[in-house]
Amino acid sequence: MPVYTKRAYEEISEDDGVRVLVDRMWPRGISKHELKIDYWMKQVAPSASLRKWFDHDPDKFHEFKDKYKSELKNDEDKKEQLEELKRIVKKNEKKVTLIYGAKDKKNNQATVLKEILDRQHV
Repeated sequence: MPVYTKRAYEEISEDDGVRVLVDRMWPRGISKHELKIDYWMKQVAPSASLRKWFDHDPDKFHEFKDKYKSELKNDEDKKEQLEELKRIVKKNEKKVTLIYGAKDKKNNQATVLKEILDRQHV
């Protein structure tokens, strides 16, 4: 079973399992009650400078992905939170949904994290 990704603005489902917000900033216009997340992992999100550089430009996604993976590998806070996220995924047998606010469903940090987490053996 893979890890899932879902926009914060999509309908919540019981199939979501454990819901983890992977954005540094809270999604606009949604209350904490409405979003119903189990964890908010701000540190695993891309740095502000990387996020601004990327600016959700699909043409930059491949380079963004490489730079983001480098951040996850080299930034101690990000590395630590990624390990915590891996433990959550393992504990819940991959019944985890990564929640994000971006409009682009393919070119965002949640898809990069999903790729990393799906390679993990439960």
